[in-house]
Amino acid sequence: MDLQFTVDQTLCIQCGACVDDCPFHIIELTPDFPALNPKRIHHCIQCQHCLAVCPTGALSILGCNPQNSLPLPESLPNGQQMTALIRGRRSIRHFQPEPLDAAVIESMLRTVANAPTGKNNRQCLFTVIEDQASMALFRQETIEGLRTAVTEKRLSDAQSYFRHVVSAWDQGRDIIFRNAPHLFMVSVPKTVSTPDADILIAMSYFELMAASMGIGTLWNAMIRWAFSEISTDMYKRLGIPEDHIKGYALLFGKPAVTYHRTVQRDEVQINRVMLS
Repeated sequence: MDLQFTVDQTLCIQCGACVDDCPFHIIELTPDFPALNPKRIHHCIQCQHCLAVCPTGALSILGCNPQNSLPLPESLPNGQQMTALIRGRRSIRHFQPEPLDAAVIESMLRTVANAPTGKNNRQCLFTVIEDQASMALFRQETIEGLRTAVTEKRLSDAQSYFRHVVSAWDQGRDIIFRNAPHLFMVSVPKTVSTPDADILIAMSYFELMAASMGIGTLWNAMIRWAFSEISTDMYKRLGIPEDHIKGYALLFGKPAVTYHRTVQRDEVQINRVMLS
């Protein structure tokens, strides 16, 4: 395994931070500078802790240039900003029709790729619909699949609500997709150890990232429920592998509504533990 591990000896102060913080003790402090222990290289999980903890930016791993990283802690939002972000994010059900710039979506996806996963799994597949023609076709195929399920009387009692969805569509109201210009889904192979957590964490990070940029999102379980009633494999239609565990969908785009203050949901159930 070539980890492309290098140390700029003109910057390294031999503090040993990279050695102490490596989760699997792959790095050791030689008489001169940090180096990899060849007997432990195979344990590397590519977490990049060593790159992040180096105070002088002397260390590089996996070909990453420390100068391309954001400096901490000055780049982090403060507590008040995070409080406003969490309290202020809203579920958006009214979207503007124009799509987001493709570069904006690309930046969001690359940022969310840094979200934590169980056992440092990096196998999340991000499925996104950016193109408006594709989004329109996806909406149409979903509705027509539901229409067929209604006509053939295949809807379960629990899913009978979709009769109203099809009827509303025929009247010009999009109850499922809310006319959102984009869709985001996360899936992971069934073989990963923490699939549900990995999916929900990535989607939650995407939602907060979007809110910080003034982009609206809507968690949507109805799409998943609709897929269960449609004869066509809509996941396959989206290019999601059959052996993947699929999560909910997030609709996103420019909101067509403005909220001017946070809500007040301060009721919280807390179980404080004091052991003696």
